[in-house]
Amino acid sequence: MPGERIRNGDAFERSAERDVAGQTNEPTLGDLFSSLTGDLSTLVRQEIDLARTETLEKVTTATRSIVTMVAGGLVAYAGLIALIMAAIFLLNGVMSLWLSALIVGIVVIVIGVILLMSGRGALARMSVVPEKTVETMKENTEWAKEQVK
Repeated sequence: MPGERIRNGDAFERSAERDVAGQTNEPTLGDLFSSLTGDLSTLVRQEIDLARTETLEKVTTATRSIVTMVAGGLVAYAGLIALIMAAIFLLNGVMSLWLSALIVGIVVIVIGVILLMSGRGALARMSVVPEKTVETMKENTEWAKEQVK
């Protein structure tokens, strides 16, 4: 992006060329303001594009992670059902079937709540703010302030 500023600033160099009499044609205030406006417009468009790209990358990464988690969860769920049934039948040898099912069901619910809270915390810590864009916007604001001086 700093390279863009230099390229867009070529208007200053062209307007400062010498005329036929050898005098320097300094850029007018209007030329300077017009060039600055053009540079700022280009800069804002580039920042919007950067924010869009950065946000899209984060959304894509989050989507892939969620799809993988759902697929893994479904497979694990099938295995968990089999293990739960095995635990119920194992406890059936010691107590009645309904009591063994109740005990195993409560343990499974507690484990499920712990897993849900863990996943929710991980998603809450994920930032969707485009950090690179925020940083370059700060730099560009400083650059624009310097150009106005």
